[in-house]
This record gives sequence, structure tokens and C-alpha cells, in this order.
Amino acid sequence: MSLSAVIVDDEQLARDELAYLLEKSGDVNVVGQGKNGLEGVSLIKEHNPDLVFLDVQMPGLDGFGVIKKLLDKKVPLPKIVFATAFDQYAVKAFEVNAVDYLLKPFDKKRVLQSVQKARAQHGTEGLPTEKIDNLVRMLQSQKSQTSKIMLKAVGRMFLVDPRDICYASIEDGVITVVTAGLSGMEGQSNCRTLEELLDSLDPNFFWRAHRSYLVNINRIREVVPWFKSSYQLRMDDKRQSEIPVSRAQTKRLRELFGL
Repeated sequence: MSLSAVIVDDEQLARDELAYLLEKSGDVNVVGQGKNGLEGVSLIKEHNPDLVFLDVQMPGLDGFGVIKKLLDKKVPLPKIVFATAFDQYAVKAFEVNAVDYLLKPFDKKRVLQSVQKARAQHGTEGLPTEKIDNLVRMLQSQKSQTSKIMLKAVGRMFLVDPRDICYASIEDGVITVVTAGLSGMEGQSNCRTLEELLDSLDPNFFWRAHRSYLVNINRIREVVPWFKSSYQLRMDDKRQSEIPVSRAQTKRLRELFGL
């Protein structure tokens, strides 16, 4: 009996190579392929695969973020094989109960070994509650130490500390990120949606104030009363931009600042 599998990797060539090697193994049926973390979560929920080959490093929602999202949604974790170009991720991979990890570029023999390990564990119980709780804490700790965010501006690539981000907006599918202060900058994120960007930031400090805006709570300079009991946020960037608060988020605003 073959194992069902989902491949999640932002590199088309890596997905194609892995799908080819799995097909040659004759033991695995690839039921879906995702090019980012959000697609991966959807595919795992839809297909409930036996096995997931999950890239560690992806823009927006990375491999460990996918696991946290599945846990948040109470989706049973499948057996996981992490794929990475960096051996340093191996230890962390096994901390989250991975079956195995594969280094890129993929080696046919190692892929087959991963499939054999997954088959040996097929039918065994998933993580016990205690381990899931530990995993959630570990992932939350990792989120609080979020690495820098990459922005494209004036033909260059800049790495920005998330704490310096003032707000992000989306228009025509393009996400613009503005940093705080008089020396702040403006650049474009390679994330596809604000939800994807939010998944790479600490949810304790970043808030979706409007469907088109994501703000850093610590960078709100002033709450401005607006029409019909609505509000705008004056931000701490050099232009002191004003961000609308949607009616759906007005209650959250009042909770945040005791209005």
C-alpha cells in the first residue's frame, strides 16, 4: 500500500525533483504540491496525507510556521520530512517530531530512506498532548525571536528588524512596508498577502487593523476619532501616515487602548 504525500516548497525545481524521485520509488503517491506555507496548510487539511515533505525556509510562513498553523487549527500532524539546504536545521526538525530531514540537492538514496522511515512509523500514534504543548511553546518562542524581514527598495534588498516596521499595506497585490522614525524607509515585501506577512511577525505586536493594513501596535502615535464612531491611527513614520480602522476591528482597538 502506497503512502500519500504532499510536497511544500517555494522552489519549482525542488518540487519537481522530489516528485520525480518519489514517483520512481513506486511507494508514494503525491496528492498535492504547494509553493508556500499557506498553500501547504490548505493541502494538508484537504488531503490528510500520510507524509509531508516540508521546506524549512520559505518566504512568509516557513516550515515551522506551517506546523504551528496546523496546531492552531487543531489539524492532526502528519509524518513530516523537512527539506533544507542547511544542516543546522536538523536538530530543530527532530524537536518537532520529524520523521527525517533531507538536504538539498536531493539524493535518491536519502529520499528512499526517508520513505522507509515514514512507512515504519505508519499507523503509529501522533504526538501526545504533553509534547504538543511543548512544541507550541517552542514555536511561540521562535516567533518572539523573529528574524529580520527582507524588503526591496531602489533596486536593493534591505534586512529590517520587525520592531522597526511601522505598518504594511497592500494594493493591487503588492505589499508595501513602511518603517518608523524620521530616517524610516519604504520597501516592498515578497510576501503575497498580508496574512502571509503577519505569519512571519509576532502576533503580540502586529495587528490587522483593516483588510488592507497591518500595523505595529508599538508604533501607533495617536488614535484619531473619525466619522460615525470610527477611528484612524496616526503612525510613527516620517509622514505620520493615517491608517483606517475597519468597523470589524473597532472593538479590538477599544480593547487595546481602553477606549
